[in-house]
Amino acid sequence: MQIRESAEMYLETILVLSKKGTVRSIDIAHAMNFSRPSVSVTIHNLEKEHYVKIGDDGNITLEPKGLEIAEKIYERHTVLSALLESMGVPAEIASEDACKIEHDISDITFDTIKKYIEKKNA
Repeated sequence: MQIRESAEMYLETILVLSKKGTVRSIDIAHAMNFSRPSVSVTIHNLEKEHYVKIGDDGNITLEPKGLEIAEKIYERHTVLSALLESMGVPAEIASEDACKIEHDISDITFDTIKKYIEKKNA
């Protein structure tokens, strides 16, 4: 289940937006600060690979394998942001840096960080 960082970003964005309601291409374009045509192309490619589904009404939903990736990336983002903030990094910078790290960090390192934070907060 290896996909590109940009696809992970799209899936994570769809997940976050879906928590607020329905998701359309224009919503993704605004959230990611991309042009609507480039979002449309990427979303159609993600649909071809069965990561997302585009409804007849234009609503975009995550397919099971897209949801799995989106949840993994979103968890990494929130855990890494929290870790950086707990170390004194301002929230906005922590979020930006977590976004960069979340795609490249190994599962072993992330799981170790997560366990460390859970132990520290217990």
